Amino acid sequence: MGKPRLNLRLRADLLRKLEDATRRPGLTKNAVIEQALEEYFEPAIRYGLEERLLRRLDDFEVRQGEIERDVATSLEALGQFILYWLTRTDPIPAGEREIAHALGQKRFDHFIAQVARKLIDGDGLAKKIIDVDETSGRTL
Repeated sequence: MGKPRLNLRLRADLLRKLEDATRRPGLTKNAVIEQALEEYFEPAIRYGLEERLLRRLDDFEVRQGEIERDVATSLEALGQFILYWLTRTDPIPAGEREIAHALGQKRFDHFIAQVARKLIDGDGLAKKIIDVDETSGRTL
């Protein structure tokens, strides 16, 4: 037994769109209407892609939150270190300031070179912390 026959009345603009879509070989008006009705009665078919995209956006939002937390933690740790260093470092006598400044500049240049090398090599402290976190399963 074949499929039951159905007569439809469509607005002119919808009929024109339907006819344009079915000019391609292998696509019939019947197939387009059946697919539209299936999507109407079973929203899971229609929303499959949208749901996957929303899930990925939710995952992205969670990861973005983790990144923001990590940056805030890093900034707080750096700020606390600087505060501690500034409050615990003795003032330099006036006669030794130029020598101390030159030594400080040399140390700063060395520090920047180390940071750049670690970032380029990808084996910095942050990676070690992340690796420890992944092996232990803990969230830092």
